[in-house]
Amino acid sequence: MQARVLARLRDDGPLSKVQLADRLAVSRTTIAVEVARLGELGLAQDAGPAASRGGRRSTMVDLAADIRFLGVAIGATGLSVGVTDGRLGLLAVRERPCDIRQGPEAVLAIALEVAREVLAEAGVDKPLGAGIAVPGPVDFHRGVPVSPPIMPGWDGYPVRDALSRELGCPVVLDNDVNALAVGEQHAGVARSVNDFLFVKIGTGIGCGIVIDGELYRGVDGCAGDIGHIRVEDGGPQCACGNTGCLEAYAGGAALAREANALARSGRSTALADLLEQRGEALTAADVATAVSQGDPESLRLMRESGRRVGQVLASLVSFFNPGLIVIGGRVTGLGHALLAEIRAVTYRNSLPLATGSLPIVVSELGDEGGVIGAARLISDSVYAVDERL
Repeated sequence: MQARVLARLRDDGPLSKVQLADRLAVSRTTIAVEVARLGELGLAQDAGPAASRGGRRSTMVDLAADIRFLGVAIGATGLSVGVTDGRLGLLAVRERPCDIRQGPEAVLAIALEVAREVLAEAGVDKPLGAGIAVPGPVDFHRGVPVSPPIMPGWDGYPVRDALSRELGCPVVLDNDVNALAVGEQHAGVARSVNDFLFVKIGTGIGCGIVIDGELYRGVDGCAGDIGHIRVEDGGPQCACGNTGCLEAYAGGAALAREANALARSGRSTALADLLEQRGEALTAADVATAVSQGDPESLRLMRESGRRVGQVLASLVSFFNPGLIVIGGRVTGLGHALLAEIRAVTYRNSLPLATGSLPIVVSELGDEGGVIGAARLISDSVYAVDERL
């Protein structure tokens, strides 16, 4: 019951005891007892009398004003760290480039350095808890990455326990797309949708699944790993070791690989010019630049990537029948051609009944979505006090 009270206050704002009792379908006496206990735990506080409805006025209840959570979103090429209040409003956030391939010790040292900076900026000595998101499969219950394809050296590393010791607070670890999904659910375009998919297209590709308002991780925590669905027999080798995976065709690393091949072969003069100007390997962003210059090969590459993603999403729509698909990740910032192709192929290859009222939209949260989502994950854990006491 206490977890339900805290979640209501987090998601709906201050409520009177009468409103809490009505929304949670329990007696006012029960609410009074639970609110008093939460006050003793330092998680809730009285917020003055409610507006008069005739008779004795109820008391407003709010989350404790000093609750602070830390959200850490680690990606393949950079990380974001933010401090939130109890309602997950961002108080301070910072970003830092880093390479996930440096290994856990180096990357987590950077994350801790940025965390201490952002905590100091927000005037926080110690957060109530921290959520960490990483770009690979995670054993949620053990708090460790499991055979993550793009994270060499991270397999089985005790990320949760190591950061908990350093920060002196409870920590939860999950994969980045799950954090993005719950971030979108809390503060993004999915706020009013109970069943949706969040598809991240970055260096890798993943999918967060929300069913009846709850994040679905699967039996072993690897639900939604759509980047490693085989879309073609053979094909380029994927980071997971298999061939023909969606990620090997449509991820950011795949776009960069194909862009460099087009530039060096001379098939794309625009990409060849960019390669000469940069003096280093091209990135997926360079493909978007070439598309904006009217380069037909880059446009073909972008559309082919979108077609592959759309084919997989069409299968997911037929299987899951979501109410919304949200597209996020760095690659979604590459321009209209990619997203237009994803939408067109998904709608064309799905049953009309499943897509007749299915929006496919772009996330508006950007990198902050992962930070908010990571904070949401730890808030779910910390607020579930009634399950631990």
